[in-house]
Amino acid sequence: MLSKIMTASLYGIDGQVITVETDITSGLPSYNVVGLGDAVIKEAGERIKSALANSFLPFPRTKITVNLSPAFSKKEGSHFDLPMAVGILVSSGVLPVIGRDTAFFGELSLDGRVVGVRGTLPLVLCAAKEGIKNVFVPEENAEEASLAEGVDVYPVRNLTQVVRHFRGEERIWIKPERLIDWEEGDEVTEDFADVAGQENAKRAMVISAAGGHGLMMMGSPGAGKTMLAKRLPGILPPLTKEEMLVITKIYSVAGLLGENMPLVTKRPFRSIHHDITKAALLGGGLHPRPGEFSLAHQGVLFMDEMPLFSKNVIESLRRPLEDKEVVIARHSGNARFPGNVILVAAANPCPCGHAGDDSKECTCSGLQIANYERKISDMILDRIDMHVRVNRVRYEDVEKKSEIGTAEMREQVVGARKRQEERYGKDGMMHNAHLPVRLIGEYCKLDEGGKRLMKNAYDKLPLTMRTYHKTILVARTIADIEGAEDIEERHLAEALGYRGGMNGI
Repeated sequence: MLSKIMTASLYGIDGQVITVETDITSGLPSYNVVGLGDAVIKEAGERIKSALANSFLPFPRTKITVNLSPAFSKKEGSHFDLPMAVGILVSSGVLPVIGRDTAFFGELSLDGRVVGVRGTLPLVLCAAKEGIKNVFVPEENAEEASLAEGVDVYPVRNLTQVVRHFRGEERIWIKPERLIDWEEGDEVTEDFADVAGQENAKRAMVISAAGGHGLMMMGSPGAGKTMLAKRLPGILPPLTKEEMLVITKIYSVAGLLGENMPLVTKRPFRSIHHDITKAALLGGGLHPRPGEFSLAHQGVLFMDEMPLFSKNVIESLRRPLEDKEVVIARHSGNARFPGNVILVAAANPCPCGHAGDDSKECTCSGLQIANYERKISDMILDRIDMHVRVNRVRYEDVEKKSEIGTAEMREQVVGARKRQEERYGKDGMMHNAHLPVRLIGEYCKLDEGGKRLMKNAYDKLPLTMRTYHKTILVARTIADIEGAEDIEERHLAEALGYRGGMNGI
């Protein structure tokens, strides 16, 4: 007898609906899986056999053929265990025919328990998009699955429970749809008011958050670079429902969700250590998982002591910073993980950290400083919109109460972003940092004074075409913060200050 059971397979953070076709015919006992399943899927037969036996359910001693349709696409993951087991039970007559509006996801333990799997949310969202109304998922994944709208989620503990449900002996109760608390991610635990001095750096933080601009901070050890970076997510606007779901999908595929965090409601802040590998940063593996870059999606990726990172790791950021996503190529296809991050990098001015510091003499040679600076190439520096110097805090500022805190800074950011959303609505963009070159002339018009200033800057500062355009976009953000309709010379002058100063202009 032939049965057809619905499930899905992951590709990056998206999925594809898969039909598990099971045919039981006469012949020598065998179990064959076709349709480009990975090793985990091919091994599922032994898990299913033991799970059925320990659940006091029959495993047919005849020829069993399982086809994963469509056959041309690669499938992977232990979540195929449950739909394959259900397919065998339907084909052998233990269960009635199950409609195509029902899908199954879950790994089987040898004792028949249904254990959790990664990527449940994107799998369920994929099924819902294709019109599937009922999904059976492991109990530990039910909380995240309930985020999907228009789908009835059935939490499953074991295989016996599934059998009794479809036989009408014991009903599995539907998991209520989880309502998203819009205020849940709005809590601020670290305030910019705690940072002594550094008003110029705080101003740069506001501009960075308002326009989505990357930021490089240079300064002596202990000046406050890390404190500033950690507080940046606090001034970003609350996540929208769509942003929450995308971030949660990423964390689900990475296996970082749980009962205590079924939904990501806060802007991510990922601080990475300088010994990180390229695969850990961007993602990878035989079955691609997202790396730290994608885990920081819609939030902040912080690289402290950037020159200490491997040059190969630093250079690997060039394309993702431009494309706002990571593409991992495999022979079975490309896995895409979004990565719209604000990159915040921090560095000392030299190996000892005291170049330009009035309080302590630098002990580095010119060659040492040159080698240290060469670790960050111009190609990467070009892609970081703003560069700011974080000087040692003066004594008179240590006890002085900060003039501005997170609440005031966030108000400026939210106002500026609202203006950008209204401006770019028809073009589908959100932030100034994302504005393509072809639209800069339309949305960032300069008056004659502004054009003269930028011409002088282009001639006298080491500006490339990329940094020229990024400077204009930063000026656009400064104008938005101030509520100005047009970019003025003073906005351009401040923006140029974040590209190395106004010397000689």
